[in-house]
Amino acid sequence: MAVPALDPVDVRVAVETALAEDIGRGDITTEAVIPADAVLNVHMVARQDLVVACLPVAVTVFDRLAPSASRDVTAAEGASVSPGTVIMRLQGPARGLLSAERTALNLVQLLSGIATRTRTFVERIAGTGAVVLDTRKTIPGLRALSKYATALGGAQNHRMRLDDGVLIKDNHIAVCGGVTQAVTRARDAGLTDIEVECDTLDQVREALAAGTNRILLDNMPPDILREAVRVNAGQVPLEASGGVSLDTIRAIAETGVDYISVGSITQSAPAVDIGLDLAEG
Repeated sequence: MAVPALDPVDVRVAVETALAEDIGRGDITTEAVIPADAVLNVHMVARQDLVVACLPVAVTVFDRLAPSASRDVTAAEGASVSPGTVIMRLQGPARGLLSAERTALNLVQLLSGIATRTRTFVERIAGTGAVVLDTRKTIPGLRALSKYATALGGAQNHRMRLDDGVLIKDNHIAVCGGVTQAVTRARDAGLTDIEVECDTLDQVREALAAGTNRILLDNMPPDILREAVRVNAGQVPLEASGGVSLDTIRAIAETGVDYISVGSITQSAPAVDIGLDLAEG
């Protein structure tokens, strides 16, 4: 699946926000104990099996605080690496590199964690034909970078923002008075490619009759998902959502749905362990 390009604006905003949060008025420890002319030679090293993500973000952090440092990125974005793998080498002003260390690691550990967790879900459903989707359940301020990381892990991006696609959810339906009314209002507003969230098979039938373009099957067990697939009979793409875990995703995929959205890959993926170690020798 195609991986979207990192937008330099998204990277810059994330880096500047993170640095402002971490540094404050200045790194008083480093400025006090590290000579201004000291040089540091370090390697960024994977300390566990992981999928590499967002090294360009770390590069931006280091360039911001140690612009004269040399750097060599030695791992490809989306690569699976093992413990001990050097993924970046840096040499330059010790003060700048030390002040940048925590912010660079925080971002790469979190985003590589998202890519790693995503890859685990994708591999769990290999061969079924179903596709893992990410969601809008992201850490505020890091959505674009998080969705880039899920794509590196093998997922497909769902809508980025509320203006990026139509998804009529249960509360929309409740306020409108039904699926048909909600779809009609969306079409009357000139919207196309309409997806509707359905909690029951009756709603699936109603959504199909109303002419929806895609259906999200919310919190349905596998036997009901299989029936929804039968009712749909290939008319529109079906997306399963809700309560998806590594233990359940294979059974969900085997029902015949086209997509499975997984909020946990961006909402609660554990950060991976990456260190910045002194180069040997």
